[in-house]
Amino acid sequence: MKRTTWVIVITIAVLFLLLPVISSAGNKKIMSVRAARVLAERALVESIYGLTLEATEEVTDMVAASFKGRTESKSAAQIRGIKFEETVYDDKRDVARVTASVQLDSIKNIDGHTIDLGNKVFRRVAFATSTPEMTGPLKAMRAAELDAYKQLIKNVKGFTLESQTTVENYILKSDTVKTQVLATLYMAELVDYGWDDYGDAFVKMSLNVGDIADVLGEKIIDAGEVVEVEGQGSQEDDHAKAQKKKK
Repeated sequence: MKRTTWVIVITIAVLFLLLPVISSAGNKKIMSVRAARVLAERALVESIYGLTLEATEEVTDMVAASFKGRTESKSAAQIRGIKFEETVYDDKRDVARVTASVQLDSIKNIDGHTIDLGNKVFRRVAFATSTPEMTGPLKAMRAAELDAYKQLIKNVKGFTLESQTTVENYILKSDTVKTQVLATLYMAELVDYGWDDYGDAFVKMSLNVGDIADVLGEKIIDAGEVVEVEGQGSQEDDHAKAQKKKK
């Protein structure tokens, strides 16, 4: 047999050996990466275009009673030119991490105001998986993200607080404190993120008040101040379990 023929035979043999490996490759990675890209796009839209956030916190008799939140954000069609700078995939856990960025000259935000961005680059990171069992840390990260948005609103735009305390014969009978936030937020930037040893997530965000002072039309705090907050999120609701045990 000629040398060329042997080379062809060996090549075909190697390809057949690789076929089982190739054929076993599924679509989990593709699904997870695509999902992470969508979430990264949402993060950029929320950061620049803005989102509406409604949240309440309640403490009853010095015990955390409820912390509830709901968010609404506009369509990603408002922002174009998003680039995906980095994609990292953990095949053992089936978790994708995508870093996305966009550079914009100006944008009309969620309140209809046109903001001059001066070709500033915004960058956000998002995680996703196609395996339901792996969503715990990712859900905690999203919860921390929303908590950070809420903290920024409370610091920059303010919040309402209701308090009612009853004392009888010098003894505290009841004490309720409730805060409520309902506002839009935009131009928030990601500073840091991660998980602690317990699996709880944290997200640090900042907001340059000078970037939005003119749009707001009022001086809330020093226009040159940069407000930085840290949001927190958990994987497990052991608080609810503790309340059930008390009953």
